[in-house]
Amino acid sequence: MKSISYIPLFMLCTLLSITHSSRSQSTNDTLRHDADTQLIKVDLLNLFDYARNRQVPVALYKDDPTILKQKLVIFSHGYGENKSGSYLAYSYLCKFLATHGYLVASVQHELPADDPLAMMGNLQETRMPNWENGLQNILFVWKDLKNKIPNIDEKQLIVIGHSNGGDMSMLFASEYPFKTSKAISLDSRRMPFPLVGPHKIYSLRSTDEVADPGVIPAEKKLQEFQMTIVQLNHTKHIEMTDETASDEQKNEINAYVLNFLLEK
Repeated sequence: MKSISYIPLFMLCTLLSITHSSRSQSTNDTLRHDADTQLIKVDLLNLFDYARNRQVPVALYKDDPTILKQKLVIFSHGYGENKSGSYLAYSYLCKFLATHGYLVASVQHELPADDPLAMMGNLQETRMPNWENGLQNILFVWKDLKNKIPNIDEKQLIVIGHSNGGDMSMLFASEYPFKTSKAISLDSRRMPFPLVGPHKIYSLRSTDEVADPGVIPAEKKLQEFQMTIVQLNHTKHIEMTDETASDEQKNEINAYVLNFLLEK
């Protein structure tokens, strides 16, 4: 198992500037990076899946739409009690990835009229309808955007999700291993990580929540399927959104995620 318990701040700054080599680790450069993310264009799309008679709100973060073979990231939010706007709660990460050339689609999974997320019983069973709905949302958004944006790299679909959205992402990677190039779990706890396919799996783990038994494979399987588990020493499960994460926590998460995506 590849695990990292702590990265000093100066190393994080290095990771944050991997594709911005002209930047130093000064305060001015940090301010410049913040300015870069503010320039990212965000399109709020109200897509409609006629096959399911369902609206699928999407926030599309993009920097340079002319990039050939642009890598698509589909981001899935944590459970927000069916409140509208949950898909906008991770803009710090979505904008950051967009500044590094990724096209990021953040999907609203639960709608106000949907059934609430199951909190009782065997959650790997009782939450499956919610995860299946998320899987269908991801698949629909991927197909819809491919039709509308011809320069998307069809071989480079990346799925990322926090908490319940991470469970959806792990399910998608399990069901569509050859459509998924990389999958990142931000502290998902219920859906077992996929032991199939050529894709790489990464997970950032919080200090206060533990995955259910069988979710994270044993060390031998982690190595066999090229999975990386990273323990965050200063971040709780809920401290991964725009409102709940500190600037230091956001920078750490951004750095790890980008480093994972740049790995061959």
